[in-house]
Parts: sequence; structure tokens; C-alpha cells
Amino acid sequence: MPTQPLFIPPLPKTPKLLSVIKIWDQGGHNAFTDIIRHGDYFYVTFREAENHVGSDGAIRVIRSRDGVAWESCGLLTEESIDLRDPKISVTPDKRLMLVMGGSDYEGKELVGRQPRVAFSKNGTEWSVPQRVCSEGDWLWRVTWHEGRAYGVSNHYTVGEDAPRSLLLYVSDDGVNFRIRTILDITGNRFEVTARFMPDGSMMLLARREEDDKGGYIGTSQDPYTDWSWNNTGIRVGGPDFIRLPDGSMWAGYRNYVKKATTEFAYMTEKHLKPVLTLPSGGDTSYPGFVWHDDVLWMTYYSSHEEKTSIYPLVA
Repeated sequence: MPTQPLFIPPLPKTPKLLSVIKIWDQGGHNAFTDIIRHGDYFYVTFREAENHVGSDGAIRVIRSRDGVAWESCGLLTEESIDLRDPKISVTPDKRLMLVMGGSDYEGKELVGRQPRVAFSKNGTEWSVPQRVCSEGDWLWRVTWHEGRAYGVSNHYTVGEDAPRSLLLYVSDDGVNFRIRTILDITGNRFEVTARFMPDGSMMLLARREEDDKGGYIGTSQDPYTDWSWNNTGIRVGGPDFIRLPDGSMWAGYRNYVKKATTEFAYMTEKHLKPVLTLPSGGDTSYPGFVWHDDVLWMTYYSSHEEKTSIYPLVA
């Protein structure tokens, strides 16, 4: 069973917040971010819609050479489908890849959901979103490792009172996914980021809305079928984390203590140690990270300035 850590190691260094700026607020609701550096540009992606949930959800992609001046370079839509929670990566053949959820509504009732993917060779022309995995899947993010895309899906059959499954998927091309294993933790509303360590091991940071709602950290060696889990004791929403060149790991997520904020934390294989509470509040979180020119760049969204907007920061 997962255990709650009793000892949190000291910080290897104290991060310094360099700047926070708003880069987008043109939609009624702008949320669920991710960021990557590819070629000469930063690319940021997020959902743009009128409300937090609804059938008009579109995926916006913007880009910037310097992180200050931004331009729109993509808007992906699907009729009557709420596209949401986009995550961006680079394929082995150097294409940009988006993975996103696709929710189908009849009125306000969710009647189906299935992940979509889209690709771009130049960052401005995007393929039509296509379905991947299976009906009922929610593939949160993919991470490429040795030519393969790995990601975790929170699977359940919409409309049925059935247990949810947490599935580790793998794909050779980013389109055809197969199940590597069923992860051995239970709960609901999982959101899971996978990253790889220098020794080839995989680490997961997982939201888990059940029991004490503590976020889990999981570790496994190839072939990633046997897992060790630790309960961080901290509730996390929309989690992401990054391993920096010096070996330190840092995470971002929604913090639920007293009020919702976006939190930045030092991370180990067993622990999360909060370090910074970012300018945020209300509807917030879902960060993305990229390391560029010896600086950590992070995106997130927040409604602390009345309207949900997209913010990058450097630290």
C-alpha cells in the first residue's frame, strides 16, 4: 500500500521568481496549459471556450521567440465536441504533437469521451484531430522515450457506475496505442504526468480524488509493469513536473489549502515540498514546464484577475 512520507529532505536550492506576465485572455475561459520549446519558438497550448465545461471547447496554440511577444498559430475544433486539456510534445521525427481530451455532450450531460491527437510539421498547419485509444479513455499527457510515446489514461465507461481503471499506454507512432499495464491504484479523476529518469526508470505524479486525496508518486523500471507508490499527503490538481539538468525535480499543481492557488514544489521520488505560491486564485493550475537557456519556464492559468487567463513565468 502507498505510504505517507514522514521526512521531507531539504531543498537543494531556493528558486527565485523572475517574472510573471499574462499572455492570453481572448477567450471567455482560457485554461489547461502546456509549453514546449521547439526550434526557434516557445509553443503554449490551452483550451479556449466560453466556460469551464461546454461543447465549444477549442484548442489554441500560440508561439513566441522571446516569451514576451506571442502570436496565435493554431486553433483546433471539432463540431459538438469539447476539446480540452491539451498537452504538447515533439515526436522522434520532429513534428509537434498535441494530445487532448474529446468530450461529447447532449445538452449538459456527458455521453462519451475519447482522446484525440493532432500533428504539425511547421507549428502553424495542424492535422485534423483524430481519435486514439478507446472510448472512455482520458489520456492525460504523453512523454516520448527511446522512440515511444507513454501516457496514462483514466478510463471509465460514461454513464455506467463502474470502477475506473488507470491504464499505462504506449505507442510507436503517437496514433496507435496499446495497453502496457493496468496500474494498481484505485480512485477517480486521475490526472497523471509521466517522466523518465536517466537510468530509464519512469516516474509518475498522479492526482487522486479518493480517501485522503493525497497525490501519489509512482516509480517503475522497464518494462514498467511493477510499481512502487508513495502518498505525498498533498492534494494536487492538474499536476506536472520536470527534471532539470542538475538532477533536481520540480512540480506544479493546484493547491487546495484554504483556497485554490497554483503551487510550485520541490519533488523527490517520495515527497513534495511546497516552495512558492504563484499569483493565482479561484479557477487555476494545470501548469507546463520547459527548461531553456538555463531558466525554467512555466505556464499556468488563473482567474485571480477576474477572467481566466494564461500566465508564463520564469524562475
